[in-house]
Amino acid sequence: MDIQTRKVANATLVSISGRLDAVTAPVYEKAVAQLMSSAEIAFIVDFDALDYISSAGLRALLVTAKQLKGKSGQIRFANVKGTVKEVFEISGFGAIFQIDDSVASALSKLS
Repeated sequence: MDIQTRKVANATLVSISGRLDAVTAPVYEKAVAQLMSSAEIAFIVDFDALDYISSAGLRALLVTAKQLKGKSGQIRFANVKGTVKEVFEISGFGAIFQIDDSVASALSKLS
C-alpha cells in the first residue's frame, strides 16, 4: 500500500493505492492520526488506485470517521469502484459514509 497526502482547497486528500488490509491498515491509521494531530479535520480519501480492502481496512476507515466526528470533522470517499465498491455495498459502508464519484465532487460537498 502507498499513501499520498496533500492539501486541496479546504481538505486533505488522502490517496491510497494497493491493498488496505490487516498489514497495511495500521499504517493508514497512523498517517491519518498524524494529520488530525496537526489540526486537519476535513478529509477526502481517494480510492482510485485501491485494489483491495479487507475487514481490517474497513475497521480503519470506521476508526478514522469516529475520531473525526469527535473533532467535528468530516470525511468523504471518492472513486470507490470495482471490488472495493462491492465490499462497501456488502458491508453496508455505502450507506454509512458519504461517497462521491470524483475528488472534485467530494470537495464541492464538504462544508
